[in-house]
Amino acid sequence: MTLEIAFDNSYAQDLQGLYMPWQGQEWPNPQLCLLNAPLTEALGLDPVALRSASGVGLLSGHALPDSARPLAQAYAGHQFGGFSPQLGDGRALLLGEIIDPEGARWDLHLKGSGRTPFARGGDGRAVLGPVLREYLISEAMHALGVPTTRALAVCTTGDKVLRQFGPEPGAVLARIASSHLRVGTFQFFAARGDTAKLRLLLDYAIARHDPDLTATPDAALRFLEQVGARQVQLVAQWMGLGFVHGVMNTDNTTISGETIDYGPCAFMDRYDPATVFSSVDQLGRYSYGNQPAIVIWNLARLAEALLPLIDSDEKRAIRRATDVVGRLQERYRQAWLDVFAKKLGLGVPDATVIDEMHQIWVGESVDFISFFRALPEAIDGNPQSLRALFQNPEKVGPWLARYLGCIEDPTDAIAQIRAANPIYIPRNHLVEEALHAASFKDDMAPFHALLERVRRPFEPAENAADFARPAPEDAPEIVTYCGT
Repeated sequence: MTLEIAFDNSYAQDLQGLYMPWQGQEWPNPQLCLLNAPLTEALGLDPVALRSASGVGLLSGHALPDSARPLAQAYAGHQFGGFSPQLGDGRALLLGEIIDPEGARWDLHLKGSGRTPFARGGDGRAVLGPVLREYLISEAMHALGVPTTRALAVCTTGDKVLRQFGPEPGAVLARIASSHLRVGTFQFFAARGDTAKLRLLLDYAIARHDPDLTATPDAALRFLEQVGARQVQLVAQWMGLGFVHGVMNTDNTTISGETIDYGPCAFMDRYDPATVFSSVDQLGRYSYGNQPAIVIWNLARLAEALLPLIDSDEKRAIRRATDVVGRLQERYRQAWLDVFAKKLGLGVPDATVIDEMHQIWVGESVDFISFFRALPEAIDGNPQSLRALFQNPEKVGPWLARYLGCIEDPTDAIAQIRAANPIYIPRNHLVEEALHAASFKDDMAPFHALLERVRRPFEPAENAADFARPAPEDAPEIVTYCGT
């Protein structure tokens, strides 16, 4: 069967100077490992054709239809606080854009498709474990209502790639996003002082993500506001789920407000603001508790890049941009309160209750997800399960009394709590077991079982208690790697 797909290529046509045309590497034996059938159908693609030889050629990046214009995107970025004026897709390709049946535009992007001119010494490859991690966690995030890129498919390449634990199966991830524009994309032209191309990029980004701003006064400033609003809402959602991204560099901060690049990411089990999973984040820059400050810092870097477009007078541009970034801090606080109010079943956020809840968790190793799932019993007058989560159960009493005093309708509150708090998340010990089985035992069964659960995070399932339990007390500390 021949795969027929008509890519649009607005990025290639409109943003010359922001990419290098490139071809994916040929693989010895590419095979389809996973295909996201619901996503395939939503995009208007033929799942049968994607499973064919020509479909695998597309999804692994080495045999593309004529409509594709594969390219490696260029961008700059602050990585762990240090600025690099040229980064880019070192092992990734944008194949083109798909227009779905509803008229929405989606990038089709590969990760692990081989070295590009932006590889910076890397081998351009990916291995199966990290690729499956991105597939699993991005699907979980989608099911949890968090804006995210999504995995369309995973292909194995038929070769072995040397990583820290020895040779591992090579793999390519095909993912979609409403775009791959990043804060770092704007930093690329800003670092070169190219205001004309910066304006071109802004116009493109507005047309794609904020068409309401087209031809409006102060478009750059309003664009900063709207990108900022999306990003602070996104991070507030992360915080409400205990999600730690792990690499919040400016080149991983999207204009769309989608979560991108699931490398050394994981969900926090026991509450600790200092939680870090990344093998390279030795100083905890991107710890759970630092994520709100980092997103504001990253948005300030976007503001700096946009200064020439905000106002021709630099001092006035700085003043106006600073005011927007300052308001985003306030906006984050409100978004964070709203997220936790929903998790607590409160109709109106109570800042004192929410702040004190975080305070009583400190030093207690409270399982983050289990705490909220125990609240309905406490509302019904049975706080034993809630108290059992604490090393010092007496800390719960005063807070619980204050919290219960805020609840007007217990039945409604319990319904809200159960709707806002998942039963199943990708628990770290289960993720590691599934990835190890897939990579080193050629056993995908644990992965599929976990994927099925996290795609329905709020629905109780029979014989699924193990998927909801925290890690055993003696479970090893989880360390994650980006896969390069």
